[in-house]
Amino acid sequence: MLAGELYDPNDPELAEARMVAWTRCHTINTSAPRDEKLRRSILKELFGSGGNSVWLEPPFRCDYGTNIYFGEKVYFNFDCVILDVCEVRIGSNVFLAPGVHIYAATHPLDAEQRRTQEFGKPVTIGNDVWIGGKAVICPGITIGDRSVIGAGSVVTKDVPAGVVVAGNPGRVIRALD
Repeated sequence: MLAGELYDPNDPELAEARMVAWTRCHTINTSAPRDEKLRRSILKELFGSGGNSVWLEPPFRCDYGTNIYFGEKVYFNFDCVILDVCEVRIGSNVFLAPGVHIYAATHPLDAEQRRTQEFGKPVTIGNDVWIGGKAVICPGITIGDRSVIGAGSVVTKDVPAGVVVAGNPGRVIRALD
């Protein structure tokens, strides 16, 4: 799965790992904001790295969590989702507005194959990136440092550093540097 090869999503080991992530997300999503000690300990368990400094406004959902790696000071506003069947790496000082979805998961185009198999492509987001509300980051995308993704954008191609991307499909509308 992590190598981006076809796999069976119904594999019992994967199903158990998703249940562990679901339970951790549920605890975070239902815990009181003042219970920072509990939330922080679960975030450290949930993610591959960076759980010590990431901030999530609930609700938050992910497939596995352990395939998500954060730099320092990453902020997720309400209702964000990460499908992390491959690695999702997010740099430092990254801000995600409400409803941002990041998809490393994808499916075969062949309908019969799609019934039993899926695959993924890793996603990388650089440092100092801001992603606007309801934006979708598609599988296999890399977003360069300092870039801004406009609200509602669907990012289907890599984004260079220091640009503003907007639209569906997302396209560069201006340089920041």
